[in-house]
Amino acid sequence: MRLLHTADWHLGQTLHGFAREHEHERFLDWLLDRLEDRAVDALIIAGDVFDGQNPPIPALGLFYRFLAKAKARCPALDIVVVAGNHDSGSRLEAPSPLLTEMGVRVVGALPVDEEGAFAPEGLVVPLTGRDGTVAARCVAVPYLRPADLPPLGEEEIAAGADPLVEGVRRVYADAAEAGRRALRPGEALILTGHCYMRDGALSELSERKILGGNQHALPVDVFPEDAAYVALEAVGRRESVRYSGSPLPLAVDEEPYPHQVVLTDVAEGRLVGVELLRVPRFVAIRRVPGGGRFAAPEDALAALTALELDDKLPREGWPYIEVSVELPAPRPALREEVIAALAGRPARLELSLRLTGSGEALAESVPLADLADLAPEDVFLRLYRRHHEGEPEPALLAAFHELVATVQEGA
Repeated sequence: MRLLHTADWHLGQTLHGFAREHEHERFLDWLLDRLEDRAVDALIIAGDVFDGQNPPIPALGLFYRFLAKAKARCPALDIVVVAGNHDSGSRLEAPSPLLTEMGVRVVGALPVDEEGAFAPEGLVVPLTGRDGTVAARCVAVPYLRPADLPPLGEEEIAAGADPLVEGVRRVYADAAEAGRRALRPGEALILTGHCYMRDGALSELSERKILGGNQHALPVDVFPEDAAYVALEAVGRRESVRYSGSPLPLAVDEEPYPHQVVLTDVAEGRLVGVELLRVPRFVAIRRVPGGGRFAAPEDALAALTALELDDKLPREGWPYIEVSVELPAPRPALREEVIAALAGRPARLELSLRLTGSGEALAESVPLADLADLAPEDVFLRLYRRHHEGEPEPALLAAFHELVATVQEGA
C-alpha cells in the first residue's frame, strides 16, 4: 500500500495581510497530480486543514472541492483527515455523514461512549491497498487538548511524572491497542497525531505553541514501537515517525525551509520505503537583505532598487518582499521611501524595523527619580535613547521645544 502524508495546509491563511487562496489552489492541484501519477492508495492529512476555527468560505470551498476532485480522479483512494490545534474539530466533523459515504474519514475529537468514556475503537480506519484488500489499520488520533487526557494518580504526580506527556502516552497506548485488536495478519498499524516532538524545528512566527508549549514537547517513545508508520504534524527521531511539513511557508522566516509531503510504502505489516516529495514554491519570498539580517536604511533602499522582479507576473503571483531595516535614528518618511523604491513593480511589501536604543523603560533608566522632578526635555531625551543611538538632531529637538511651548501656552 502506498500512503501520502501531508499536514498544516492552513487554508484561509493570510501573509502580511495578503490572501493566499491562489497559492493553496496551486498546491492542491499539484497534490491531485501526485495522488494520480504516484498511484497513491491512501491520503492522510494530519491536522491544521484550516488556519482558524471559523475558516472563510473560499477556504471551505477549496477543501471540499479538493476532496471531490480527489475521489473523482482516484475513486479507490482512502482519505483520513484529523483536526489540528488551529481547526475546529466539531466544524471539521460536521459533514462526516456525507464524507464517510465518499470514503473520507474525518476525526475532529476523541470518540466517547454513552457514558462519556474514551472509545478508541472509533479511531480505527481500514486502509486498502492496490489489490482492494485491507493493507493497514489507521488509528486516526487528532490534536489532543489537555481536557482529553486522563488524569494521573497522586503517586505518579508525587514521583514527578509530567501529566501532559503521560496523558498523551496513555491515550496512544489505548488507541494503539484498539488498532492491534483490529489487525489481521499482514496488515500494518499506522497512527496519526498533531503535536510537538522533541528535536523538532519550530517556526516562531507561524505556529502557536500547542499542548502546553514547547516545554512539553513529547518524547518519541509515546508512540508504540510496532507502529509501521506515525503520520504527524511534528517531528521525532525515528524513521517511522515523520512530520510531513507544511506545503507552503507559513511565515517569512520559513523562506529557506524545504516544504514537502511524504510518500510511504508499507507491505506485510511494515514500512518498506519513504520518499519526500518537494512542493514547488508557487509564490516567492524575497528578504532584504536576507538571512534574517537587518540593513541600514540606505543599504536597504539600494538593494530594493537593484532587486530583479518579473514584471510579467500576474498580481496573485507577486512575490512577498520583506525589508528589514535597522534604525539608529528616527526616519519618519522611511515607509514612503521604501514604497517609492518599489513603485510600479510587482511586489507585496512588508517593512520590519529594529531600533538600536537601549530598550530600557524610563523607570529602569532613572529608578530613583520622581517624574515630576524631570524637565520635559529630560524625559524626551531618555525616551529617545531608549529607541535610538546618540542624540536627537537639533531640528527634532527644536520641534519638541515648539510642541512643549504650545502646550504650556494653551494651559
